[in-house]
Amino acid sequence: MTTIRALIAIAASKGWDIFQLDVNNAFLHGDLNEEVYMRMPKGIENPGNKFCKLNKSLYRLKQASRQWFFKLHTVLLHQGFVQSRHDYSLFIKKRGSDITIVAVYVDDILVTGTNHNDIQTLKAHLDTIFSIKDLGILHYFLGIEVSYSQAGIILTQKKFTKSLLDNCGFDLSKSAPAPLSLNTKLLDNSGDLYAHPDHYRSLIRKLNFLTHTRPDLSFSVQTLSQFMHTPRQPHVDALHHVLRYVHGTTGQGILLHGSAQLTLQAFSDSDWAACPNSRRSVTGYVMLLGHSPISWKSKKQATVSRSSSEAEYRAMASAASEITWLIQLLQDLGVYNLEPVLLHCDNMSAIHIAKNPVFHERTKHIEVDCHFTRDKVLEGLLQLTYLPTQNQLADVFTKALPSPQFCKLLTKLGVVNTTPA
Repeated sequence: MTTIRALIAIAASKGWDIFQLDVNNAFLHGDLNEEVYMRMPKGIENPGNKFCKLNKSLYRLKQASRQWFFKLHTVLLHQGFVQSRHDYSLFIKKRGSDITIVAVYVDDILVTGTNHNDIQTLKAHLDTIFSIKDLGILHYFLGIEVSYSQAGIILTQKKFTKSLLDNCGFDLSKSAPAPLSLNTKLLDNSGDLYAHPDHYRSLIRKLNFLTHTRPDLSFSVQTLSQFMHTPRQPHVDALHHVLRYVHGTTGQGILLHGSAQLTLQAFSDSDWAACPNSRRSVTGYVMLLGHSPISWKSKKQATVSRSSSEAEYRAMASAASEITWLIQLLQDLGVYNLEPVLLHCDNMSAIHIAKNPVFHERTKHIEVDCHFTRDKVLEGLLQLTYLPTQNQLADVFTKALPSPQFCKLLTKLGVVNTTPA
């Protein structure tokens, strides 16, 4: 999804049209390399108990998706496309100053670029080989609704949200101002076991899908996901609170700005020893391309940190890793000169550790991979800057915040509400 958001943000910035294609009976186009046999279909006389040998793949065949993608991959390569090494579902063709980009998700294909003639030629070629359905300008993709405004492209999941709320089984008459109450602390063994754990798991999975366009839900979903094995009543009450918030913000999504100049900046943060069960910290980061949020994460750290500086340092390492990959992906998409990337942190001690190798005594117990940030600073890829906590956008991904501060940060994040007042 980060690749899709980045692609749409670039198209919004450069004024490219994005077209959507759907391949008819995609899996039936795959050629089989192995010998695969099947029983005769019902209704066909089968003397001697004979079997069919398949030359083409069928739906429900284990090899079907792999063989279909290999066939599409081969066709695109013959058309002069190059497969991205940083996302194998992405294909790029550069010809002089023109670029054509193809993004593939199973049988759904997005096509965009600078030259409409090249795009039309590609469509005609794919239709000749596969029989495709040209769905025109992108409006709906993988459950995400795409709408257009003068400011840019808006991604929402209103239809999915309505379906989720209609079938959740909770009273949502009273809305909530934020996903979780302030200072919410959920324990593993506190409260009675919930009688319908499958219902809890189903709702969490749906909310997790909703975070593709709702960064405001990332922290709450990450928190509630930790109790899917044995949900208890306090966890269900917190889930109910999240659903009440979602009910009041059904039209919320992200705005991918059509800004003329593209820069990449990142915000990383952590909440030290936030988990009351394991005392592990929470990492949060968000990447903005121009003013468009394209990548974010809220995740509990794998080990216990001995100080808030160490927790922040680990969060910076996670953000640095994502930045490194994003730079390479964006270069494939034709966006250059993004270095150095500003990485904003609200902990001066963590910044000093990343910049200064003399801090050996304080950091000798930290795993080597956490020093990845220091390497990227020395390479010139990253530039670390201090940011006051009240302006730290990644705060949204590490803790429950008071609703005024929460709403303020969401506005800076590019989160918009498309529901009429």
